[in-house]
Amino acid sequence: MGKPHKAVTSLDNQYTVNQQQIEHRKALHKKRLIRRLSFFIIFAVIISGVLVSSMVSRANVLEAKEAQKEILQNQVVELQAKEERLKLEIEKLNDDEYIAKLARKDYFLSEDGEIIFNIPEEGNESLSNLKNDEKKDSQNDNND
Repeated sequence: MGKPHKAVTSLDNQYTVNQQQIEHRKALHKKRLIRRLSFFIIFAVIISGVLVSSMVSRANVLEAKEAQKEILQNQVVELQAKEERLKLEIEKLNDDEYIAKLARKDYFLSEDGEIIFNIPEEGNESLSNLKNDEKKDSQNDNND
């Protein structure tokens, strides 16, 4: 089929030597460029990862703080309402008429000549039982 190819001999003239040196320098330059670019890309990816991680963690912290802030604001509103109620209670407690009314209601104290009747607050059933007992007593008194 074909004849075997003979090995090509290289020429050792100045031009070929210069071309080989230029190609060698270009190859070294390309190799260094690839190394630098790969280093910078890896560095940029690492920095980007750190920044993204930092942003995500800060976003989570911010979200938690906002939730806590909302809870605390609700507590502040509740405490302000409680403070207003307590201020009104203090004003009422400085009034002698209110204190007298409170003493009559809670401690069954009376003024001179007053009679206090304690009406049970359990419900209609106990009131109806009380009325039935009164009717029976009045009927028994009439029969005697």
